[in-house]
Amino acid sequence: TDLDSVRQELEEFIPHVKNISDCSVKKMAGRDLMRFKEFKKQGIAVKFGRFTQKENKQIRKNVEEFLSLTGIDSAEKLLYPSRYPNEKDTIYRLKTEHHFCEKISEGIPRPWRLIYYRARKIFDPNNYKGKYSKEEKEKLKKYQALHGNDWKKISELMSRSTLSLAMKFSEIKSPINYGSWTKEETRKLMNAVEEVLRKRARTENPGSVFSLEESSRDLWIEREKLYQPLPWSEIETKVGSRYWGQCKQKWSSILTSKLTRGQELHRSTNVLRTNINLIKRLYETKAEDASEVNWDELSNAIGGIPRAYVQTRFYKLKVSFVPLWKRRTFS
Repeated sequence: TDLDSVRQELEEFIPHVKNISDCSVKKMAGRDLMRFKEFKKQGIAVKFGRFTQKENKQIRKNVEEFLSLTGIDSAEKLLYPSRYPNEKDTIYRLKTEHHFCEKISEGIPRPWRLIYYRARKIFDPNNYKGKYSKEEKEKLKKYQALHGNDWKKISELMSRSTLSLAMKFSEIKSPINYGSWTKEETRKLMNAVEEVLRKRARTENPGSVFSLEESSRDLWIEREKLYQPLPWSEIETKVGSRYWGQCKQKWSSILTSKLTRGQELHRSTNVLRTNINLIKRLYETKAEDASEVNWDELSNAIGGIPRAYVQTRFYKLKVSFVPLWKRRTFS
């Protein structure tokens, strides 16, 4: 079918396209496929992961040029028209007439949807509002009790971004243990992660049959897939006594221990050796931005440790030993 052929064309640029819904594939065929082919002619690969400073600047430039072209007077109106009910019809019309999808993605070799989400995050005035006050936390609990997980509605009531609200509620919704992990908590975490990985394995291999007997056997999984993002909110619910950030951090710690066969990386000699190796490898990449670093490849080169450990180690080095690091570029 036409959809199969489009999916096949997109697979060259997006290897995981087989896991993307038909509806999303149709949209990508219209918004992205020709762009990807043009970038290929220029020898530019399609990118994923964290946006670079250069890409963020390009997004700002694209948005400002579109505002100038259409006369829409703010980026918030352009990217959040539903907040302006009296003007939203005009905004939608102008976006259609002036090819908003094409204009906002100019010069950025990424799927349009990711560029759009990034632009919304950059220009949302409800972002970057600092710590939550006690009053805000109480309001959040109250509104969640009234509206459930309708974060869009709660965002309108509290003037905070939907992501910020969802993450904060995850942290405060019930008493959280901040002490050392108990054996029971660790067991729950391991079981929750295993359950998620089994479910993912079934989805990725729908042709294979998992019987009740097979489901109780040890799960064999490729090393690389252990590093992939997991649904931490789901895992948090299964663990019960920890919020998602703690679960993620603990899982990274477990992986580090398992994959280094119990080596004590925290010992001074091992830390020093790891730091030197990390700095040397980062220098060899000649990357101009942290998002250009292939952290998976780097973690394997250093010793097969999880990428999260390597990224955390790099951050600690930067904060501890680079004066005024926030004002400096990566290179």
